[in-house]
Amino acid sequence: MTVQDPVALVEIDLTGELMIAAAAASEDRLSPDRIDEVLEVDGEGGDGTDRACHRSGPAGCPPG
Repeated sequence: MTVQDPVALVEIDLTGELMIAAAAASEDRLSPDRIDEVLEVDGEGGDGTDRACHRSGPAGCPPG
C-alpha cells in the first residue's frame, strides 16, 4: 500500500525548484523577488496557494 501526501509532494517539488534556482544564481543568495518568481507568487503576501493547487490538483485547492 502506497500512501501519498499531496501537500508534502508539492513542498518537495517547490524546494527542489528553489535549490535549482539557487545553484544557478550568480549571487550568494536569492533575492526575495527571485524567490517569488521561482515559486510563482505575487510577493504581496502571496502564500503559494494557487501554485500548490495547480500542482496537486483539485484535492489541494482551498474551497471557494
